[in-house]
Amino acid sequence: MNSGIEERFNVRSEIYINEKIYSYYRIKTLEENGLGNISQLPYSIKVLLEAAIRNYDGLSVTEGHVSTLANWSVKRDQNQEVPFKPARVLLHDTTGLPAMVDLAAMRETMNRIGGNVTDINPLIPVDLVVDHSVTVDYFGRPDAMQLNEKLNFERNMERFRFLRWAQGSFNNFSVVPPATGIMHQINMEYLSTVAATKEECGTTVVYPDSLVGTDSHTTMVNGLGVVAWGVGGIEAEAAMLGQPVYFVIPEVVGFKLTGSLPEGATATDVALTVTSLLRRKGVVGKFVEFFGPGVGEMSIADRATVANMAPEYGATMGFFPVDQETLNYLRVIGRSEEQIALVEAYYKAQDMFMDKYSSEPVYSDLVELNLSTIKPCLAGPKRPQDKVELTEMKHNFNEVARSPIEKGGYGLNELDFTKEVQIEQVADGKSVLKNGSVVLAAITSCTNTSNPSVLIMAGLVAKKAVERGLQIPVYVKTSLTPGSRVVTDYLAESGLLSHLETLGFHVAGYGCATCIGNSGPLIPEVSKAIEDHDLVVAGVLSGNRNFEGRVHPQIKANYLASPPLVIAYALAGTVDIDFSSQPIGYNQAYQPVYLRDIWPSSIEIGELLNNAVRPELFRERYKSVYDGNVNWNSIHIPEGNLYEWDQSSTYIQEPPFFKDLPVQPADIKEIKGARLIAKLGDSVTTDHLSPSGAIKPDSSSGIYLQQKGVKIKDFNSYPSRRGNHEVMIRAALANIRIRNQLVPESEGGVTRYFQTNEITSIYEASLKYQENGTPLFIIAGKEYGTGSSRDWAAKGPYLLGVKAVIAESFERIHRNNLVGMGVLPLQFIEGQNASSLNIIGNETFETVGLSNEFKPGQLIKVKVIREDGSSFEFEVIVRLDSSIDILYYYNGGIMQTVIRQLVKREEGSLEPEVFHK
Repeated sequence: MNSGIEERFNVRSEIYINEKIYSYYRIKTLEENGLGNISQLPYSIKVLLEAAIRNYDGLSVTEGHVSTLANWSVKRDQNQEVPFKPARVLLHDTTGLPAMVDLAAMRETMNRIGGNVTDINPLIPVDLVVDHSVTVDYFGRPDAMQLNEKLNFERNMERFRFLRWAQGSFNNFSVVPPATGIMHQINMEYLSTVAATKEECGTTVVYPDSLVGTDSHTTMVNGLGVVAWGVGGIEAEAAMLGQPVYFVIPEVVGFKLTGSLPEGATATDVALTVTSLLRRKGVVGKFVEFFGPGVGEMSIADRATVANMAPEYGATMGFFPVDQETLNYLRVIGRSEEQIALVEAYYKAQDMFMDKYSSEPVYSDLVELNLSTIKPCLAGPKRPQDKVELTEMKHNFNEVARSPIEKGGYGLNELDFTKEVQIEQVADGKSVLKNGSVVLAAITSCTNTSNPSVLIMAGLVAKKAVERGLQIPVYVKTSLTPGSRVVTDYLAESGLLSHLETLGFHVAGYGCATCIGNSGPLIPEVSKAIEDHDLVVAGVLSGNRNFEGRVHPQIKANYLASPPLVIAYALAGTVDIDFSSQPIGYNQAYQPVYLRDIWPSSIEIGELLNNAVRPELFRERYKSVYDGNVNWNSIHIPEGNLYEWDQSSTYIQEPPFFKDLPVQPADIKEIKGARLIAKLGDSVTTDHLSPSGAIKPDSSSGIYLQQKGVKIKDFNSYPSRRGNHEVMIRAALANIRIRNQLVPESEGGVTRYFQTNEITSIYEASLKYQENGTPLFIIAGKEYGTGSSRDWAAKGPYLLGVKAVIAESFERIHRNNLVGMGVLPLQFIEGQNASSLNIIGNETFETVGLSNEFKPGQLIKVKVIREDGSSFEFEVIVRLDSSIDILYYYNGGIMQTVIRQLVKREEGSLEPEVFHK
């Protein structure tokens, strides 16, 4: 397969570990033969280069691609594309399930057109972790986890049955059952090898572990020195089927860390500071690579916390190269000494091992941060990049609460702000609720529950609070949803779990839970008070996302914080507090207790940490990771290569994407007579485009489910329903907080149907437009598609009939997903937008310049026809950034391209662009 590169450069070499021979592709050989300056490459680019050399085939990976990567430090053409074939793919159930449903549907299509259905099979290892389904219905009680898991299985049995079928029907596909942990933490603790191996022609080949995942926080494993990033489910499906992930060659921003964390600061504070700093700088679509003496001061868990937040600071990756601390971590999590020795030997042989003697690579740009300047902080109340120092929290909330709604505030006047609402009987006592009250406090998410230091710290805060007689107000919903069962083990062994439970932080499940929007219902009396009095209440969570409507539909202000600060704000019961001068609470003698009184020292944390986190815990928990769930193992599953679709199912339906797929694609044609279905502002997230969280009964999806006989209590969440396109098309652009400027001052998924000028739901309007053959456009501002790598944020608009999105800028993953669904991303030229062009929204649109012949990044025109018949044109950039993008668009999407290529392959043609004219 690699004969061309091997013959020219003799790149194969060998290393010996414990008398065993490993073969590898030595990248430095290229430099020795006059190609590139490999020694100056960033570590992350070296990994991409190795993958290109190893997967070179002259077709999908060419010598041009190898040369482009090898010469990255010398010459970078921002329009050049490069391929990446990852070692494996990582999925979770809410994006992974629809991906596997798509593969099952592709098998149906292959069957219909006479192809071989088993050609639709993962060609590289694929792991799916069921971690996004569990909801925090029960909390604050010892049996909360068991009760939530019982509900999890009752609600999701159809989904779980499909996944069990897929596990048996598809090759190279494994499922980690529910109640095991969060995908990214399991990836760190169990799935990642750092150095992967495979047998090739009787030789064991070693190469860097790498992956793409259907979750934007796949980047967490960058903290372990593994190249990985989030993609949409659509791209992941292509990678599973052996297609490279193509992307424009990235800039790599070097981030130099110096100093060490001061007393009282946490890795969460570093992550939120880095996020704020890099968002201001602008690193969308870039790699960020951390180096410098400060990196050596950080544990792998601390690095993973920072790397996890890469989507929040906009980068494709936040990468920490392999070093001695990587080896130390592998030893802590129970990896074999042979594997650790292989990692060390391989990365040193490839000059990919970072130590104090390593020379600084060439970077596109440099950023520097002294860790000693980090201060405790939070982020919110609506975006993860909006850092708020702890000392400024009271001022921040007061300012946001009083700011006008049109300026991003909550529009409270002084009277509203200070009003108090007496809640009827809640638990064992009465309570007062007001604006700023914390009604939800959750230690949740891979970001922080993977980090023993901040969890031990939270446990110590709980211990000291309990010892001083502090209690959490009864209106606060508390929960702990760790990323793996090892967390529970070391919290129990350190004696801290009981103190967390005393405060109501019982383990409620092992999964994403609150961070993904599965926070469950609030206390009923609290919920009613919020609704009746329109209160602006707060949530505090140790997660990575706090977009509007995500955490809980009734909680408008949500702050991201470290686990110990989650405990602190739960105790205070409000975000309207200055911890530096106001007591966090009072003991039983009504003496004030301040946050400083219960904040642990680094010495206290370190002593517990060293004793509690041991290799044996990891080995014991992961020895039965795939078959340790009795309920999962007992699920009855159908057999066969084709899935038995159930037409009555409200969870799993065969999607319509490939049902009527012609063998030959149609020519690319102009889009004419298009109308706007939505006109949106800046920072429209994938949550806005395809909501995550509870399904409201009066929503289009809720009405559909009720018509199908589903009771409101059994609605489950939007993520759980992603295997049913009928639910998801009705959810498209239906977030309760989305603001469509076609209906000024509106919130929610409504639009104006311009044929009759009536205001209706986006779904109902799309049906009417599709009946009369009207294509649809979306117009938006900057950073369109920020947030999670949600394929339904592209699939939903596609099924609505959206043919193009015109935005000022796109977030990387979402742009890729639009292309993958055959939706055309168009970008305003610099300095122009809907406002400057005076686009009202009631116009008709058509493209001028679309054809089979256009090139990546080409300019075309959009003609705008006003209601009075007058018109004007403006230029846009076609954001098909590579020839592969054009190929996918020409075929109507990635999966359509793959099906047609597989058919052609059976006919004997292997050219990757055979369908592109």
